[in-house]
Amino acid sequence: MNKSIVIIGIVMLVIAIVLGAFGAHALKEHLTPEKLNTFEVGVRYQVYHGLAFLILGFSADKFQFSLKLPTRLIFVGVLMFSGSIYFLAIQEMLDVSLKFLGPITPLGGLLIITGWILFLIKIMRSKA
Repeated sequence: MNKSIVIIGIVMLVIAIVLGAFGAHALKEHLTPEKLNTFEVGVRYQVYHGLAFLILGFSADKFQFSLKLPTRLIFVGVLMFSGSIYFLAIQEMLDVSLKFLGPITPLGGLLIITGWILFLIKIMRSKA
């Protein structure tokens, strides 16, 4: 087991659950259905990757290579991807323009994809 990866996964899940509940209850009356759906996309991706971190963390001993770089890329990618989505969805409610965050979303997605591709390459190169 890799305790750090498990902890990150749990924290990601807790935050996603809190934000999901916040979106479903507190934001429902303040956001358009389109903006609420956008917010929920950020929550969904964060949940997916939080669960993936739990799986990777609990099975880390089975890998004969370091998970450090792939998990860092994925973690930072999720922060950028979901974080920018959250703020872009609520920017009107905050009465502030956060359009500069627009390019952050695809960059976060690219980091997530890069992390998973790196993990795939490491799996393919491993002898076990």
